[in-house]
Amino acid sequence: MKDAAQPDVIVIGAGVVGLSAAIAVQARGLSVTVLDREGPAAGASAGNAGAFAFTDILPLASPGILKKAPRWLLDPLGPLTVPPAYAAQIAPWMFRFWRACSPKRVAHSTAAQTAMMDLSKAELEPFLAATGTLPMLRKEGNLQVYESEAELKASLPGWKARAEHGIEFRHLDASAMREIQPGLAPRFTNGTFTPGWYSIADPKLYTLALADHFRAQGGAIERAEIAALRPVEGGVELTAADGKTRRARHVVLAAGAFSHRIARTLGERIPLETERGYNTTLPSNAFDLRTQVTFGGHGFVVTRLSTGIRVGGAVELGGLKLPPNFRRAEAMLKKAQTFLPGLKSEGGVQWMGFRPSLPDSLPAIGRARATPHVIYAFGHGHLGLTQSAGTARLVADLLTGQRPAIDIQSFSPQRF
Repeated sequence: MKDAAQPDVIVIGAGVVGLSAAIAVQARGLSVTVLDREGPAAGASAGNAGAFAFTDILPLASPGILKKAPRWLLDPLGPLTVPPAYAAQIAPWMFRFWRACSPKRVAHSTAAQTAMMDLSKAELEPFLAATGTLPMLRKEGNLQVYESEAELKASLPGWKARAEHGIEFRHLDASAMREIQPGLAPRFTNGTFTPGWYSIADPKLYTLALADHFRAQGGAIERAEIAALRPVEGGVELTAADGKTRRARHVVLAAGAFSHRIARTLGERIPLETERGYNTTLPSNAFDLRTQVTFGGHGFVVTRLSTGIRVGGAVELGGLKLPPNFRRAEAMLKKAQTFLPGLKSEGGVQWMGFRPSLPDSLPAIGRARATPHVIYAFGHGHLGLTQSAGTARLVADLLTGQRPAIDIQSFSPQRF
C-alpha cells in the first residue's frame, strides 16, 4: 500500500535541471518532492554565466581542444588546468576525454548535442511562460572576439558546422565589432556575432523563481543529503546521510557534480568529473556591456546580469574536495581589465562552483541499469542552464511512458 505522504516522484537536486524536471513532471499530474543537500540554487545554478548557449553545438572534447590543451595546461591560472594533487585521480577520465576527441566521435557528439539544443530552445520560451519567468529572458547575442586573422581562421571549421545547421552569425572587422560592443582593446582585430544567443537576467534569481513556482503548484522542497538508492517493490528507497529513509515510485537523480556518488550505490560507475568554474561579479556600473563577450582564446566570458557584470569561465579539473584557488578568478579579472580598458574592477564578489562533466561533453539522461524507476539527468558540464528545459521535457516523457521527444540513445548513462 502506498503511504499517503509518499510522492509519485522524488527529484534529487534543486538546481536548475532538477527544478525544471520537477516542474515538467508536476505539470503531467504527478506529485513531486525535491530533495537537496543545501536547498535551491546552492550550486552551479547560482554562479554560472547566465547564457542559453543554443549555438554551442560543438563538444568540448574535440581535436581543437587537444591542440590548445598542452599550452593551456602549462599555465596554472590559464583556461584549462589540472592541479598536480588531482592529476593521478583524473587520469582515467582524461583518457576517455582523449578518445572522445576522435573525428568520428566528435561528429556523433555534435549531432546529439545539436538535437538536444534544438529541443531545449523549442521548449524554453513555453517553459518560461508557464513558470512566469519569461520577463527574465534576454536576447542580446554573443560576441566572440579574436586577436588576429589567424585566430579567426582557426575558428572557421566550427562556424562552418554551425552554418550547416542554420545557425545565424556574421564575421566582423574591428570597426563593425566595436559598433556592437564599444570599449574593446585594440588588440582584438576581428569578431563573430551570434544574435541567437539568449541569456537570463540572473541565473540564481531564475532558479529561485522556479522553486517558488514549484511550491505554488503544490510541490515540496526539503533539505536532505541522499547517500544511497535501493530498488524495492513498486519503487525506490532513498537513504539520507543521517540514516533516515523514504520511498517514492520514481526517482530523478539530478544532483549535479555529486550524482555519480549516488549512482554508485546502484552499482553504476559513471565517469563524472567536475569542471570547477570561477568568476567575479562586479557592480552593474563596472562597464557598459551591451552583449555577452567571449574571449575564447583565454577561456572566459563577460556577461551583463541584472545583478552586475560577471567575469568568469575557464576549466579546472580538480574534483570536489580540493580548496578553491581564487587566484584563477583574479587572473581572469586582470585579463578582463586589459581587454576592456574601461572596466572598473572594484567591489567584486568571487565565486567557485562545480560543473558536472562527462568525457564526451554529453549529459547522462536515461534509466538506471538497476531499476527503471530511477531516471538520471546530470552531467551537462557548462550547459546545464542551456539544456534545462529540454532535459525536463525528456524526463517528463520517460516518467509518463511517452516516447522521448528526441532519440536519447547518445545520452545513455550506460554508454561508457
